[in-house]
Amino acid sequence: MKERRFAWLILPLFIALFLISVMTPFGGQNNSENIHQGPTVQKIQSLYQKDDEILKHSSDDTKQGHSKIFTVNSLQIGEEIVQRLDNSPKVTHVHHNPNETSHFYENQIIVKFREDISEDQLNTYLTAINGQVLKKFDSIFTFESESETTVDLIQFFAPIDNVAYAEPNYIMMQNETTPNDIYYQRYQWNLPLIEAEAGWEITQGNEAVKIAVVDTGVDLEHPDLVERLTDGYNALTDSNDADDDNGHGTHVAGIIASKVNNHEGIAGLTWYNPIIPIKVMGEEGYGSTFDIAKGIIWATNQGAEVINLSLGNYQHSDMLKDAIDYAFKKDVVLIAASGNDNTSQPSFPAAYPQVLSVAAVDYYGDRANFSNYGDYIDVSAPGVQIASTYFNKQYAALSGTSMAAPHVSALAGLIRSINPELRNTEVMEIIKKTTVDLGDRGKDIYFGEGLIDVVNALEVASDR
Repeated sequence: MKERRFAWLILPLFIALFLISVMTPFGGQNNSENIHQGPTVQKIQSLYQKDDEILKHSSDDTKQGHSKIFTVNSLQIGEEIVQRLDNSPKVTHVHHNPNETSHFYENQIIVKFREDISEDQLNTYLTAINGQVLKKFDSIFTFESESETTVDLIQFFAPIDNVAYAEPNYIMMQNETTPNDIYYQRYQWNLPLIEAEAGWEITQGNEAVKIAVVDTGVDLEHPDLVERLTDGYNALTDSNDADDDNGHGTHVAGIIASKVNNHEGIAGLTWYNPIIPIKVMGEEGYGSTFDIAKGIIWATNQGAEVINLSLGNYQHSDMLKDAIDYAFKKDVVLIAASGNDNTSQPSFPAAYPQVLSVAAVDYYGDRANFSNYGDYIDVSAPGVQIASTYFNKQYAALSGTSMAAPHVSALAGLIRSINPELRNTEVMEIIKKTTVDLGDRGKDIYFGEGLIDVVNALEVASDR
């Protein structure tokens, strides 16, 4: 009996959590009669064109020099991994940087005087700068010169003792929350579905709140992720080389944190939260309980406030549970994928009570036909044909509860960004209680509490 239990405990935790094809949103059966359709769910059906148009766009992207979003049949990959493991004898203007620029009106300047100036003094200044007053508010003036540059004007006014400040008349623009990333409008149905854009009006994240991706690592040189990564860890080699040689971890990380508004690739759900890349699974897409537990503990010790676990199997492990308990007691929010076998068998770590368990829905708000179900499901998130980053600097569309979980992890990061005082239990409760109810009224075995709602959750968090 001991030998049998030992064999179960060292079974690798494998991923069966991937995709079927390139973005073809209207494929599949619509079971919308099973959901309470509000505007959030209904509007998604009109966002995308027909399958042939989507495929045409993908081809056009390649011709225009963009990286192509290609097909990854990752559900089949997951099945092949399981078969391989089963048969293996060893397995039991101001340019702040190239992308950000601030603009100001040339030949204009804003000047604040410490004390009121006389009409004579004002005329003296206007003569000196060959200019005029455009606007005045209390002791603040906007001057415009016929001949002097903004730099010249600053050099003239700044040394005057009575001047509190002299600065350019900057041009402020709308903080546009519809990203300019090339694949956003065309492929990312998942973010509008959960009200991400309205949520970004409340917060876009915070660099102080780190989100750990415990997975196959992350492509450390991916242009959409490189600026969002902290130092990582490789539990397989006990080193800091967390580079991804599988693709799964990079895809998960991109859903959370792909750089937004860089005219490239996709938009992540968070704009500023850093990703801690942690490699616990190898090239074939699976890893051991030992390494995964190590990765969770390492992430916790490095200050991760949220840990994403897009992995699992159906056997309880004391070591894994100890790692989960350790992170939970350190106030970490833990999120895990429920699994892709369309079964009610509880999956771990998702089934542990300290973990938010995530099921997958499609673009109609229906349960994804592969998504596991049961009393342990807490919430649901998009998980069908999700476009994101992929290893080797690529992009791919994948399906699985692995893709649903990082939507929830990103939301947890946003909640902790807007209200750092919230405990992990409070964050989890807010996520569950602010969902859009799907399926049977109230909590059910397919959707848990319902589909996550970013704006609703952030509004509640900001009021706590």
